[in-house]
Amino acid sequence: MLVVGVFIVTLALLIVARPLTSLLLLGLYVGISAIISGVIELGTRHPSPSWWTRVVSVLWIVLGLAVIVWLGRSIELLPVALAILLVVGGLASLGDAIFGGPLSRRVLAAAWGIAQIGFGILSLTWPVVTVLVVAVVFGLRMLVFGGTLVARGLRRLLGRGSSPGDGAPREPSRASRAWAAVGRYALAVVLIAVTVTGWWVDDWLERGAPVVDSFYEPPAQVPAEHGRLIRVDDYPGRDPAGGEVKRILYTTRDALDRPAVASALVIVPTAPHSGPRDVVSWNHGTTGVARGCAPSLRDDAATKWAIPALEDAVAKGWVVVASDYAGQGAPGVFPYLIGAGEAKSSLDAVLAAGEIDGLWLSREIVVWGHSQGGHAALWTEPIVADYAPTLRVKGTAVLSPVTDTTALAEELTKSDTNALLSIVIAWVLVPYADTYPEIRLDDYVTPGARLIVRELTQRCPSEPSAVVSVVAALGVSENTPLYTADLTTGAFGRRLAQNAAKGPWEAPVLLTWGTDDEVIPPDLQERFVKTACAQGTRLRWVIMQGYDHLGVLLPSSRFLPTLVRWTDARFTGADDPVDDCHR
Repeated sequence: MLVVGVFIVTLALLIVARPLTSLLLLGLYVGISAIISGVIELGTRHPSPSWWTRVVSVLWIVLGLAVIVWLGRSIELLPVALAILLVVGGLASLGDAIFGGPLSRRVLAAAWGIAQIGFGILSLTWPVVTVLVVAVVFGLRMLVFGGTLVARGLRRLLGRGSSPGDGAPREPSRASRAWAAVGRYALAVVLIAVTVTGWWVDDWLERGAPVVDSFYEPPAQVPAEHGRLIRVDDYPGRDPAGGEVKRILYTTRDALDRPAVASALVIVPTAPHSGPRDVVSWNHGTTGVARGCAPSLRDDAATKWAIPALEDAVAKGWVVVASDYAGQGAPGVFPYLIGAGEAKSSLDAVLAAGEIDGLWLSREIVVWGHSQGGHAALWTEPIVADYAPTLRVKGTAVLSPVTDTTALAEELTKSDTNALLSIVIAWVLVPYADTYPEIRLDDYVTPGARLIVRELTQRCPSEPSAVVSVVAALGVSENTPLYTADLTTGAFGRRLAQNAAKGPWEAPVLLTWGTDDEVIPPDLQERFVKTACAQGTRLRWVIMQGYDHLGVLLPSSRFLPTLVRWTDARFTGADDPVDDCHR
């Protein structure tokens, strides 16, 4: 019993300390632990009836074997298997509590059973469940079980050593029994408190997660054409000064020209206006890649903190159309850094907004975008003539944009992989794999780590559960990183190169970036300037000294007046655009 207890404690420590070093090893640890636990339980005396003990023990053994057998076939089932094992362990403890024994032991057994079942149910239902969370909880359970075996083994060895007559352990004194009972009651209180805390945390995380309401669910039948309005509704968040906001659901196409659905916000000035209104197409930066990360789900998506110079745009009488892109809000695959998919979502949002009753929009638009949205904006004019010929792009303004996707991948992977970088790579790799059939996650991800990589894409940076993604990424050993292949090679590398912003741009382009940009190295923007100028692009660029990645779009940014003046000139044709390429 002592040897087996030490062995289980060792396995439990491996599970808790390095749960994500290798999912295959984790599954092996779990399976072996479950089988040994079942065998030990079969040979251990319990207050429960023998039939109850046998049933629970056999379940442990069967589930342990199932985990080992199915490891190579469906590693995604590992969290479910861990949760079921926790529930089975809880049932065993509840049997001891129900069927007899001293009161303090029964209370502790009940608390231990409730704790295991409680965390098992949480593991099955938790909206942010990860193999990391379940593995650690299961590892702690096995640590307690193994520690109990070690204590029992030591107690029997020491008891026999002190009773040379018949080898039976000495009877503990009344004081010892009293202190033992107090300890059991105290431990029972701790277990119940931990369980209640776990459920409270679950509720807190669930309340902090964005809720995708029924507005975003498309009907069974939608128009076959892209850019058609499906429905329109009031935006439940804050309106900007002088404007009112509607949210729309509309048809679009993805990068491979397959039908899709997307959502957007349409921000309309309240001041009366005669004639068609000029349109600014806003393309938002990275908010995550999960469906719940859509900006229109946030309360502040139509404020000057989310869209640069928004109140100035509204005061000018411009309508701002802000797409979520397909796959955010509405169901589908999010086209993260997939240029054609992003740009089609934005163009179709403008077309669909034009179908809102009482709203008359000009066919001439100016496109704005930041970061990922800058990438989307740079892709808009090159496809507009073929994809949405009724629209005309008068200019493109991009703030800290992603321009060369391959070069950005090369820059990011030069440094050692850390937790945040692991998450960003997952955000790019998973949507690419879901969009392009020739890209296989297994070609770039460590064997057995596909589940972790997909989990990293299921949360938004703005929600409390984002910490789970960070902890999951930190849980991976530096010696066994998530990504094994060069991300710029093979099918993924070819698609990255295909999605670089290459133009051509006939309309003027305005570009800005900060010298302290911590996300996109400034030298990549300088390379883009040289390439765009060599193509004959009428390009104006503004370098913001001391600004970081987000600083260029915040209300305090000194760039915003330039953005508004430049955009106004594009709509009115008041002047010839400055072309810094000929300075």
